[in-house]
Amino acid sequence: MKKLIGLLTSGGDSPGLNAAIRGIGKAVLGRYGMEVIGFRDGFRGLMENRAQALDSSSFSGILTVGGTILGTSRDKPYAMPVGGKMMDMTDVIIDNYRKHHLDVLVCLGGGGTQKNAYHLMQQGLNVITLPKTIDNDVVLTDATFGFDTALGIATEAIDRLHSTAHSHHRVIILELMGHKAGWLALGAGIAGGADVILIPEIPYAVDKVAEAILGRSRSGHGFSIVAIAEGALSKETATAAGDSKKADKKKKERKQAPPADGESDDISTGHSLRLAQQLEALTGLESRVTILGYLQRGGIPSAGDRLLATRLGTACANFINQDRYGIMVAARGDGVEAVPLEQVVGKRKTVPLDHGWIETARSVNTCLGD
Repeated sequence: MKKLIGLLTSGGDSPGLNAAIRGIGKAVLGRYGMEVIGFRDGFRGLMENRAQALDSSSFSGILTVGGTILGTSRDKPYAMPVGGKMMDMTDVIIDNYRKHHLDVLVCLGGGGTQKNAYHLMQQGLNVITLPKTIDNDVVLTDATFGFDTALGIATEAIDRLHSTAHSHHRVIILELMGHKAGWLALGAGIAGGADVILIPEIPYAVDKVAEAILGRSRSGHGFSIVAIAEGALSKETATAAGDSKKADKKKKERKQAPPADGESDDISTGHSLRLAQQLEALTGLESRVTILGYLQRGGIPSAGDRLLATRLGTACANFINQDRYGIMVAARGDGVEAVPLEQVVGKRKTVPLDHGWIETARSVNTCLGD
């Protein structure tokens, strides 16, 4: 009998998702003679049994299209809002998996998706995942699709901001995505020639940043570009955040309720705006903030992301043909590697302090705030 593959995309949208869907679909249909159905809007669509058959026409013309033709959501199988309540819908998802007689469920997503897929694997389902995220923070893969496109967009933004910063003798702060990992801000900052790069892995001192900007001003450069990841914190804020986490842990240990959402986790809200005010006061230079936001995730995927997503998608089809499940299809050099899901979940790939990119930034006299 033909194998039947279920396919869904979960988490935030990312360039290259449609290229991955196409790679999987065309390979399983054309090369291996399997069948594939898609579920709308991630794990919620699987729970609600919103399935659609995918044939060769479904994959036509989507290689260059951003977003995902299947739609996406951040809903988790074990904590899904239903009727105003958070409910564990794992059993419903398992029932729908079996009703469709699926041989495997392929989940495209970032760190949260890896965790959700692993949860279903523990319940006895066959799963395979592909790593996507513009943050590039999924472990044990050389790269995630979506990152290359976002890197190009962020770099172009820095390029464009140079002219305004130079013309008006301003400090311009560009806030980029990256709550816990600074790959995007670091890469774009180097590629775009930012004068200051601030990432979550290196808590910064505001006076050090101001000193670097004043140094440029004294040497005849009356403007500066600061590339900052949304999760970058000053040393003072990082210390306070650490103390808050310790307090939350103690409360949980005493079985007390943790702080409500937003009381401890949203410490970076408005952080770039505060930094601009501080730098303006310390340097006397007019400071402005640009928050790139969702522009980083949208639009046509780069050639690099199309290639990576297609490589991983076709490799996924090959692993299905070999009955290899419970894995993430990782990029490794010019090839791929099947990484057991248990080695991926609960981990994040952050920028090592001895990484070559950091050394490169320092070598061209870029201030990292430390």
